[in-house]
Amino acid sequence: MSEQNILSTALKTIQLESESIAGLANFIDDSFVKAVQLIHQSGGRVVVSGIGKSAIIAQKIVATFNSTGTPGLYMHAADAIHGDLGMIQPNDVVMVISKSGGSPEIKVLVPFIRRFGNTLIGMVGNTESYLARQADIVLNTSVSQEACPNNLAPTSSTTAQMVMGDALAVCLMKLKGFTGEDFAKYHPGGTLGKKLFMRVSDLIEENPVPQVSPETPLPETVIEMTAKLLGATAVVNPDGSLFGIITDGDLRRMLAGKRPITGLKAMDICTRKPKQIAPDELAVVALDKLKAFDITHLVVTENEQYLGILHIHNLVKEGLI
Repeated sequence: MSEQNILSTALKTIQLESESIAGLANFIDDSFVKAVQLIHQSGGRVVVSGIGKSAIIAQKIVATFNSTGTPGLYMHAADAIHGDLGMIQPNDVVMVISKSGGSPEIKVLVPFIRRFGNTLIGMVGNTESYLARQADIVLNTSVSQEACPNNLAPTSSTTAQMVMGDALAVCLMKLKGFTGEDFAKYHPGGTLGKKLFMRVSDLIEENPVPQVSPETPLPETVIEMTAKLLGATAVVNPDGSLFGIITDGDLRRMLAGKRPITGLKAMDICTRKPKQIAPDELAVVALDKLKAFDITHLVVTENEQYLGILHIHNLVKEGLI
């Protein structure tokens, strides 16, 4: 297989799968609205089941539901009839995912769900199938063609199923008023957790706190900057309020301008009104500010009092960049 054939096959795959996603727009109808409203009002969980590749998609949809405020459980269609049906509670909504809607495992499972009296949502690629006929609500995920060259391996169809599940989850988030703070509660770990929970005060707690007064001579100012290893120092008034900041860049610009340095004080070369941030702001807010103003330092202040300096390296160290 030539390099050109590899590229054209990959592009064809992406094209076919993108078309399968676009085609879902034709299936977002009253049935979809009913499914969202039913799940929202049920007071129970969404038990999602499937077989084969659809079972893997079911697991992903459940994971998305759980992380966005809609309690979900995954139930493999084959395991269901060997004891896992016991996980279904009276208020639960059951959603079964299947491309054909007529797999033997699905035909065995569906009557038991109907017997339990739970509302059944069928996410199906064949609206004339057994599952579609038995379901209370049908979500159509039909595709015209699989991306597989033989039109056999589930590719476009599983992509469509996953996107339909995402559409359900996002609509439910909107109905619940699910906020970023809610999201943070379910994602406390890793880099994502840091982005959602870590605050400026956490980032600077081990930082040195460089500072000089406006009257500090330039040589002493440079010594303070060098000793505190942040490449900057705050210039602070006697009452603790911020007068300005001096960075390595300020020093370089001063020297490049060939300005006489004899007798210079911190107040003579500092940047007045530097960019500031409060200690209780989220780390991601600090990152946004650094990017927006193309700077590497933020002065941390609270109630007009100087507390420290946040350096972009603090964010790098925590893996937030």
